[in-house]
Amino acid sequence: MDAEHIRNFSIIAHIDHGKTTLSDRLLQSTGTVANRDMHEQMLDSMDLERERGITIKAHPVTMLYTAKNGEIYELNLIDTPGHVDFSYEVSRSLSACEGAVLIIDAAQGVEAQTVANVHLAMKQNLTIIPVINKIDLPHANVPLTKTQLEDILAIPAETAIEASAKEGIGIIDILEAIVLRIPAPKPTGERSLQALTFDSYFDTYKGVVSHVRVFNGELRAGMMGKLLHSGKTVEIKEVGSFNPKPYVRERLTVGETGYFTANIKSPHDVKMGDTLTESRIPSPPIAGFVEIHPMVFSGIYPINTSDYENLKANLAKLQLNDSAFQFTSESSVALGFGFRCGFLGLLHLEIVQERLRREYKMDIIATYPSVIYKVTLTDGQVKDIDNPAYMPEPNFIQSIMEPMVDAFVICPNESIGDIMSLITEKRGTIDHTETLDIRRIMLTCKLPLNEILIDFHDRIKSITRGYGSMDYEHAGYGESEMVKLEMLVNSEPIDAFSCIVHRSKAESRGRVLAAKLKEVIHRQQYQVSIQAAIGGKVVARENISALRKDVTAKCYGGDISRKRKLLEKQKEGKKRMKSVGSVDIPQEAFIEVLKA
Repeated sequence: MDAEHIRNFSIIAHIDHGKTTLSDRLLQSTGTVANRDMHEQMLDSMDLERERGITIKAHPVTMLYTAKNGEIYELNLIDTPGHVDFSYEVSRSLSACEGAVLIIDAAQGVEAQTVANVHLAMKQNLTIIPVINKIDLPHANVPLTKTQLEDILAIPAETAIEASAKEGIGIIDILEAIVLRIPAPKPTGERSLQALTFDSYFDTYKGVVSHVRVFNGELRAGMMGKLLHSGKTVEIKEVGSFNPKPYVRERLTVGETGYFTANIKSPHDVKMGDTLTESRIPSPPIAGFVEIHPMVFSGIYPINTSDYENLKANLAKLQLNDSAFQFTSESSVALGFGFRCGFLGLLHLEIVQERLRREYKMDIIATYPSVIYKVTLTDGQVKDIDNPAYMPEPNFIQSIMEPMVDAFVICPNESIGDIMSLITEKRGTIDHTETLDIRRIMLTCKLPLNEILIDFHDRIKSITRGYGSMDYEHAGYGESEMVKLEMLVNSEPIDAFSCIVHRSKAESRGRVLAAKLKEVIHRQQYQVSIQAAIGGKVVARENISALRKDVTAKCYGGDISRKRKLLEKQKEGKKRMKSVGSVDIPQEAFIEVLKA
């Protein structure tokens, strides 16, 4: 199709504002999917996405729409995730588009992730079409949402389209707005093919399948292409688009979105954001997207050590489908050989673990999540530490810097006191507060990334009864008094339980871990001590009492010295046993403590 009749757009919104439902209605209205094949969450192909009601992966789909002017347009849609951990998926999708449909829930209004996604779209100079969704809800407040649209996002309210994706209201207006407002793609004017790879997945029969957006020239089967980043020359075997299942096409021309397969068998040969060009007459690379750096690290180990190679191959396939995920080999005394994995956030970590268990049938265990600390040594050297096992001794450390984030928390007015207490508890400082409307307020604060990893988002939701929302962006590093907390069982350090914490929280964390270990370690023939230590100083301790055989059972009366003699003999034996014995910590104990 000629470029004038092609429109590339993305759907962006806060989590649960109706992106996927709107995608379903667009597929139905354009006749891309027949009514008999239609089901909810059409573009969410993973079981995890359906169960949780969230989008994890960006999904491309090509639709043909006959506009009111009688002409047929090719609409290339990319449905994007809404959760803060997947904002990288959103930025990748936006780089392949000229416009974005911004959805705002008429009942919830503008939320934290809405603001973040609008900034991403504006940075890419995209045309934004605002859609006020869920207008059929009894507590929908359209006038207030329009006011927020102007006051918070600086988008004129009269450009907004009122719709209800569930009821099918305003769908044709949205399609017409896409055709009229979003500009047609323009060729770059280079001498040959330029196509941007923005996603990929692994197919057992076809090898690596790459999603592309053609910016210049045309892509067809049989031609010889070159991936500029890896320098690899490949023969294009097949090209096509999605509707939403892949279908083969003769060629992809300027502005079109689809996929290609080539003789690429290894996931490592494809880099997200790479440019595909012709091998004979190469064009310069397209400015892709910035390589993402993981912010949260966790060790993933196979429960059965013989699964190590299998886990390595499956992690490589996952990385191909999710380029923000990174991994390197590591080993642990307690857990054997495994991998140090980097994630964008805690939900990202949870999803990757769940996909390994479901899609690849792996039995795995993950260690406590941590972040990257910058440690300045006394000789002036700066080290990046993401694993407590590599933390230098305290006498060699001059200072420790931890990653900080600028967090934006939107909450109802009545919850502001509790939210402020939560931020203070998490070692945060509040920069300023901003009144959004008569019901809600936005707090801008600075927090350590380490503190918001585990339960920060959940606690905001519970304090505000589900009406609060948060978004964050990284704000460099700040000096902090961090220490390495070690867990000792019978004076032996267990590296799997080590963690880096702030000194003010080390004691309470040590007590919790020691109490949990006391529950899960089996009793021995002698007393076992569990200690939490910082450097050489013990800050918490629990004792597991010994299993005791009644050695005086055979003494029926007689002199008390006989009983004493037997008890002393037992005491000596236990003392000798303690000096040579080692405590075997069962695998279940690691799993239980890491859950805690």
